[in-house]
Amino acid sequence: MNARLIHILPCLAMLAFIVGCERNEMHRQARVDPLESSDFFADGRASRNPPPGTVARGHLETDHAFYQGKDASGKLVDTFPFPVTLGVLQRGQQRFDIYCSVCHGYQGDGNGMIVQRGMIRPPSYHIDRLRNVAVGHFYDVITNGYGAMYSYADRISPRDRWAIVAYIKALQLSQHYPTNKLTADQQAQVNMQSEKTPQ
Repeated sequence: MNARLIHILPCLAMLAFIVGCERNEMHRQARVDPLESSDFFADGRASRNPPPGTVARGHLETDHAFYQGKDASGKLVDTFPFPVTLGVLQRGQQRFDIYCSVCHGYQGDGNGMIVQRGMIRPPSYHIDRLRNVAVGHFYDVITNGYGAMYSYADRISPRDRWAIVAYIKALQLSQHYPTNKLTADQQAQVNMQSEKTPQ
């Protein structure tokens, strides 16, 4: 019995080796890496251009205002591409607190934690220039970056970028809303908060 086992074991090991070699062939298929040269095509390139008019799935992006913050002529839009609701503002605040507050501060005054540690201070959202700019400007800056700020397009979806812009506009309004338009109760609340806030 042991002699028979001694003869069978090498055969099983050889069979496993042969099967393993056959399966390894799948890893050694003829292929080319991106931008590699090739003798197969007349232009010598292995990578092929997609047919004209090809659009990657999910990237048609024909709504210029929504995806670029600009109209079809390239002018920054003055209005939001969808209704701004309480839910949109809450989402914008959440995303702002995560991505923006580290530099811009929770109040949008440009005094975030990174700035307090010595990095470049961004302008306050409460200066006249930024209070009067089109909403498309903020969207464009989040998408493409500006000055020392890099693009957040790969981190923040287009809808969330708009939600952040809506929250920025709410921050601006909160600091510059005319007190004479507030009700007596609202004015009392503002005065109470002012008294609690250290000067």
